[in-house]
Amino acid sequence: MPSIHPTAVIDPAASVADDVTIGPYCVVGPEVVLDAGVTLMSHVAVVGVTRIGAGTRVFPFASLGHPPQDLKFQGERTDLVIGARNTIREHVTMNPGTAGGGGVTRVGDGGLYMVGCHVAHDCQLGDHVILANNVLLGGHITMGDFAIIGGGSAVHQFVRIGAHAMVGGASGVETDVIPFGSVMGNRARLSGLNLVGLKRRGFSRDEIQALRSAYRMLFEDDGVIADKLEAVAASFDGIAPVTDMLAFVRGASQRGLCRPASGRDGLA
Repeated sequence: MPSIHPTAVIDPAASVADDVTIGPYCVVGPEVVLDAGVTLMSHVAVVGVTRIGAGTRVFPFASLGHPPQDLKFQGERTDLVIGARNTIREHVTMNPGTAGGGGVTRVGDGGLYMVGCHVAHDCQLGDHVILANNVLLGGHITMGDFAIIGGGSAVHQFVRIGAHAMVGGASGVETDVIPFGSVMGNRARLSGLNLVGLKRRGFSRDEIQALRSAYRMLFEDDGVIADKLEAVAASFDGIAPVTDMLAFVRGASQRGLCRPASGRDGLA
């Protein structure tokens, strides 16, 4: 039997696994699914068509599944799908999708969402994502696995953040961030590669050196990036991280690519 505090309000139609823990003053709506081992600490509101994956812990005053902050939303049935083993801290808000954005907001596994984060409608977040305190994600944002956004940063709607990218704290991100890239600034600019993250994730010396060389070719050498893609691909054929970065650059974008301000930064 789940452990449910007597002050919690759980709709009888909700699907609650046998080992779920629901603390004081939580509210769980009729179309919510709580998978095995989910813990709602206290004062957590989970409503709408929302699924929370196994082992996820949700801290007080988080709000999950309430209608998106989108004037085009007309009450249609849309989903919020949160993966397994996430930590969702106090005052985090996550909204479901919209009909115009695919109908689902999806959060991967193993992420850390610190105090006061907002994940807007139709975001698609990978595994092991970290949003530090008070990070704000606009609608339709995609983030790759292991991407990290520093505290107090805001990301414009439709921006893509590549896997293993790092956004420095208090940054305003208006354009797409390449995988493995590092950006920062009031209007964020690409400042190099996330070398610390690459080493922590176990990328080899050869892979990191290839990424450094590919980065220089794309962002430092003269010419248009679109014209340099094939040369970079030929030079680093078969090196997976470089292939991933090039695929991202070639991918469809509504916001354009975040680029260096000038000069040779972040590669030492």
